[in-house]
Order: sequence, then C-alpha cells, then structure tokens
Amino acid sequence: MAKIGIFDSGYGGLTILEAIRKELPEYDYLYLGDNARAPYGTHSFDVIYRYTLQAVKYLFEQECALVILACNTASAKALRTIQQRDLPPMNKPIPDPSLKGNGCLPVNVLGVIRPTVEAVPGITKTGHVGILATPATVSSESYVLELNKISENLPSLQGGAGGRLFISQQACPMWVPLIEAGEHHSDGAKFFVGKYLREILSKDPQIDTLVLGCTHYPLLKEKIEGWLRYHEEIEESEFPVAIHTEHIQIISQGTLVAESLKDYLKRHPEYREQLSLGGTCAYLTTENANRFAQSASIFLSAPVSAEHIDLE
Repeated sequence: MAKIGIFDSGYGGLTILEAIRKELPEYDYLYLGDNARAPYGTHSFDVIYRYTLQAVKYLFEQECALVILACNTASAKALRTIQQRDLPPMNKPIPDPSLKGNGCLPVNVLGVIRPTVEAVPGITKTGHVGILATPATVSSESYVLELNKISENLPSLQGGAGGRLFISQQACPMWVPLIEAGEHHSDGAKFFVGKYLREILSKDPQIDTLVLGCTHYPLLKEKIEGWLRYHEEIEESEFPVAIHTEHIQIISQGTLVAESLKDYLKRHPEYREQLSLGGTCAYLTTENANRFAQSASIFLSAPVSAEHIDLE
C-alpha cells in the first residue's frame, strides 16, 4: 500500500502537512525536508529543478503514490517540467503483492500554487489582489501567470469588477529568516510585516485580497491581521490616497491545498483506493535529524522524530 509524500526545501511545508492531516487524517504520510540545501530560492532554475526531482524520485522509491510539492519555489520552478518531461517515463509500477492485474500503482506530483489561485476569484470583490512571497517566487511570476489564466475565463467577479484581476507582487525576503530563527513573535517581525504591507499597498491601494505565497507565512498571519486591523485607515501622509485595510482578506495555503487534495482523491479513485489508512506520519531530512526535530517544533504543535537521509 502507498503513502502520500510531502516535500519542501525547508520547514514551511510542515504547515501544509498539518493542514492536510487535519483534513485527511486517515492516510499515511511521509514528509521530506531538503533542509541541508535550503533555501532553494537563491538557486538557479536548473539547480532547483534537479534538487526537486531528486526528492520526488526518492519519495516514489519509498512507495509514495502522490507527492505534494509543499514549496512555492519548487512548485513555481520545477513542477511543470517534472510533470511534462519526467513523470511519464518514471511513472513505472510500484510493486505491491496486494494489487491485482499488473500489480502497479500510478504516481503523480502536485503543487501548491494552483489550488491557491483557484480560490482567489471567489474571495476578491474588487479584483485587486496582492501576492506576498519570497523573491524567487515573485521573480518566477507563477502566481501572476496562473491568476491571469483564471482571469481570462471569468465572466465576472462578485463585486462587479468584470473578469479582470489586477495583480501586484511584493517580495518579503526577511520573513522566512525571522520565522526559522523563531523570531516571528518579536518586534523585529512586526516591523518587517509593516514594511512589506506598506510597500504592496502603495503599489495598489485597492487591494482587498492578500495571498500568502510562501508556506512559512501562516506563522505571521496573526501579525499581518493585527497590522491590518490597527491601520484601519492609512492617512494620505503615507500614501497619495487614504487606504482602508479592515476589509482585506488573507489567503493562507494550507487549508486550500488540503481541500484541493481531498477533492483530487475523490476524482481519482486509482490513487485513493491504493493509499494505506494507518494515520501515521514519518519525517525525513537531509539535515541533522535532531536539529530538524527542534526547528520543526516551531511549525508543529507536537514534537517529532526525524531520520537523516542523503539525496545526492
């Protein structure tokens, strides 16, 4: 029987894993963090693609039928190539004596960007959307491309903004380091939350929906919401026009990815029927296992035990 694999270059994917396990607790999961080579965002496309492919292949070897790239950088820069070029030839049988016929199980790789952008049209009223993400995800323009694709097929938005989405992006390079250092509750984090929110709102004062385009960012959601509540109206001294922030909605990826996976399994019984139902979760890391377990506690509410592996 097969498991669901969750991959991230670092620790943020643990927020996706937690949301998926809350929605689908019955399945068995295998989490792999390539922590020794993180962050991926500083690398070239070729390196990100190679690292991600190594991780995907490893999880398939561990009898994972589905692998979720719980990493925006990997989803943006490696997912499409893996799906189109690598998946068909390596979609070979996973031996399982319990399976009838040819005794094989199909495998697939899914990302986190598409499920996130699909929720946007049902949330925004003005059609003005902001993307908060890492510099690598912003430079890839993956969210812009996917949102534009959706926008082309929208008859209208709920607020009467027509079918067009107006998209602004903001790189937030300091957020991930603050979170991984355990400083996301500090005054320093509060300063950088305000800094990047001011910058994106200055690009488009009509934004009513903010997408957290990094799996780390849910740990800052409370601070983001607090800043938006505190600055219910930003005066013209800061921006050319007064900006109201109390109505801005925040989209966090975990719940959306979990709901999307649940729907995917309903539509694809060839995966659902072969997944084992033990409710277990194991953790793998390319970093020191004890260090991973300590850092993972920042993202999870329970202690974990991890095993070190090499992907080279």
